[in-house]
Amino acid sequence: MKLFDFDGTLVDSNGVWVEVDNTFLARRGLEATREYSETVGHSIFPIAARFTKDYYHLSESPEEIMAEWTALGRAAYAHQVGLKPGAGEYLDKCRRAGEPMALLTACVPEFCQAALERLDLTGYFAQVIYVQELGVEKRDPRAFSLALERLGERPEACTLFEDSPGVCRTARAAGLTVVGVYDAFYAHHEQEMRTFCHRYIKSFAELL
Repeated sequence: MKLFDFDGTLVDSNGVWVEVDNTFLARRGLEATREYSETVGHSIFPIAARFTKDYYHLSESPEEIMAEWTALGRAAYAHQVGLKPGAGEYLDKCRRAGEPMALLTACVPEFCQAALERLDLTGYFAQVIYVQELGVEKRDPRAFSLALERLGERPEACTLFEDSPGVCRTARAAGLTVVGVYDAFYAHHEQEMRTFCHRYIKSFAELL
């Protein structure tokens, strides 16, 4: 089975979250640090909200932080976020070949569904697994054991396409074949990712 991440892998959306973070923090006279951005990147909302509250010593509750993020991000997924180069064509190729595919994403379910419907991708995936429903982050090895249990698949039978270096490392350790996907958000990790991913691509067009 081919297992795809969504944000930064199939769709060019990591910039949306950089903008959301920057707007959220600027409203409070704060700036995002590299440590902050890399910690909350690809984290599930509840964990990221708690981290944000503690990291910046905010008075808002995690629920209030998530509500503001949701308001900031909703429109981008409904109207703006697009596929990365070659992604749609590669999904078409896999579907024509009869290869089973699934999504494993930390994206907010409401946002992901809106983008999938707008991009006509809902029929491509056997399952869409939201890691926040699993209750763990994707960098936690349990995310893959729980996801593969739902899919009824063995690690050695799955190939993950993912842009996050931390998640790629976790998936490799869990026994999956890992294809690292370039995204500008993680560009400074490219050489590192090339050392532990089974393959690294700049674009899905390389696989067509």
